[in-house]
Amino acid sequence: MSRGRSVSFDNVDKFIEVGYNIAYYRKHANLTQEELAEKVGISRAHLSAIEAPNIVRAISLETLFNIAAALEIDAYKLLVFRESPEH
Repeated sequence: MSRGRSVSFDNVDKFIEVGYNIAYYRKHANLTQEELAEKVGISRAHLSAIEAPNIVRAISLETLFNIAAALEIDAYKLLVFRESPEH
C-alpha cells in the first residue's frame, strides 16, 4: 500500500473511508475527478489518490472543507464511518 504523508496504522481504514465518501458524493453530484479537483484547487492526481482504496493519502482539514464546499454538502458527511463487519 502506498502512503502519502505518514498515517497511523490505526487510521488507515478511516482515510480509505473518507476517500470512498468523497468518491460517492462526487459521483452523486455528477462531477468527474477533474471537475472536482479544479473546483477545489488540487490536481486530479491528488484527488485520485485520495479516492483510491489502495492508497492512503492524508489530507488537511482545509482540503476536506474545500471538497465538501465544492460538493455542496456538510463536511461531516465525508467523515461518516460505517461499522466494520467484525463489530
